[in-house]
Amino acid sequence: MQLTDAQRLDWLRLIRTEGVGPRSFRALINRFGGAAAALEALPALARRQGRPAVLFTQAQAEDEVAALDRIGGRLIAAGEVDYPRLLHRTDAAPPLLALRGAPILNRPAVAVVGSRNASTAGLAFAERLTRGLGESGLTIVSGLARGIDVRAHRASLSTGTVAVMAGGQDRIYPASHAALVDAILGEGGAVLAEMPMGWEPRGRDFPRRNRIISGLSYGTIVVEAARRSGSLITARFALDQNREVFAVPGSPLDPRAEGTNDLIRQGATLVSDVSHVLDVLGPIIEGGPEAEAAPARGGPDLAEQPDFWDEIDLDAYLPNSAPPHAPRGRPDTATDEIGFDPPEPADDRARIIALLGPCPVGTDELARCAGVGARVVQSVLLELELDGRIERHGSGTVSLVSR
Repeated sequence: MQLTDAQRLDWLRLIRTEGVGPRSFRALINRFGGAAAALEALPALARRQGRPAVLFTQAQAEDEVAALDRIGGRLIAAGEVDYPRLLHRTDAAPPLLALRGAPILNRPAVAVVGSRNASTAGLAFAERLTRGLGESGLTIVSGLARGIDVRAHRASLSTGTVAVMAGGQDRIYPASHAALVDAILGEGGAVLAEMPMGWEPRGRDFPRRNRIISGLSYGTIVVEAARRSGSLITARFALDQNREVFAVPGSPLDPRAEGTNDLIRQGATLVSDVSHVLDVLGPIIEGGPEAEAAPARGGPDLAEQPDFWDEIDLDAYLPNSAPPHAPRGRPDTATDEIGFDPPEPADDRARIIALLGPCPVGTDELARCAGVGARVVQSVLLELELDGRIERHGSGTVSLVSR
């Protein structure tokens, strides 16, 4: 399928119209045979439900397409050649995606996600794992967040990475990652967004983004995640989409490992080496996007949450046309674990302490992750040692003493 320019504008108008989300979009297209006809029918449908029809105008659609074109982006529609086939097979797949960069969305991919407040050990392992997976031919998908996401993107720049944004293409979050976006685009990677140009991400937009991250990928790897974690939502989506879930084990003394350890206990594949991922995904990838997926296993214990989209209820008017309900996500919230990045630690000492954990790490790696010199690290470590907060090990490694 290839939309004409006029059809693409109609699709954009329909999905941007108030009360229309991925589920109702598909129902309307199936019922009326096209977006133009659905737009004509919407006012009458809305009146039956006692709500006004606020249609996205032709001028608004043209302005959005022009704004996206000015920054080198374009809209790809579900069913078109560049639209990711794996994502297309999921419930509530976005009808339209804004794409900047190379059309690499149909290469075999794996998602790598994890804590925004990652430890030095977690960052180092994520880099090693991601680089090995990239060198083995897998594209790396992640969410451009601080911590594990950024380390995964940077480690796979030369082999191919896809960044999925929670806001519009012109609203990079956090703004400090604009240079990384430029590097991704410059190295032949891709940047995706579901939301319109100018859209500032809200709390509920991060889970929406997460179902795209897992939907693009044959499997999702979680590296460090607390029990209340946006990374666990990505894992839940992966399970709902019949994709593989992998988890990196961590110290039971580190709260950042509680979520990943729980995933392993619930049946996720333990990962401590690149081969652990390749052994599972190799046969699945050989089957291609159309291969039958394995039955989903039990997911993490997440409570039922409100729908992402405030969609008009079409069931009474469009019988037998509505697709299954979309996955459920978290409501608006500005917590670190669910979406928004926490503020950067105010000083070098706080940054170094945040990177320490129960697992021993080398001082050179600690300095690299903290972005400070070796002398600064040694000074802070001496202060922490005198305070009884760290333990020194062989080969110049240190760990935080659990209290």
